[in-house]
Amino acid sequence: MKTISAIELKNRLSDDGTLVLDVLPPDHFASEHIPGAKNVPLSLESFIGSVEVVASDKEQPIIVYCANADCDLSPKAVQQLERAGFKNVADFEGGIEAWKEAGFKLARD
Repeated sequence: MKTISAIELKNRLSDDGTLVLDVLPPDHFASEHIPGAKNVPLSLESFIGSVEVVASDKEQPIIVYCANADCDLSPKAVQQLERAGFKNVADFEGGIEAWKEAGFKLARD
């Protein structure tokens, strides 16, 4: 499984082709998320179908994150996406916690 750092993710945010997915529950996303991220909770029964709606195609670069390094939602989401045929998926292992520790701002709804 490919992983990326906070700096790499920050640099990729300006790349219009990269989809950043927050797989946490909607209430968590509303309280704080990485700017530009789309919320597709892993808990959705139709998780893959929901990602297919927001992704342009299965070749689009996708970066998935959750709360912190101890959270296992983003690695599980990456595995599901890869099994579903998505080709360019990475896990931002540190999640929101690592984003904040790097000094980057979060968005709120």
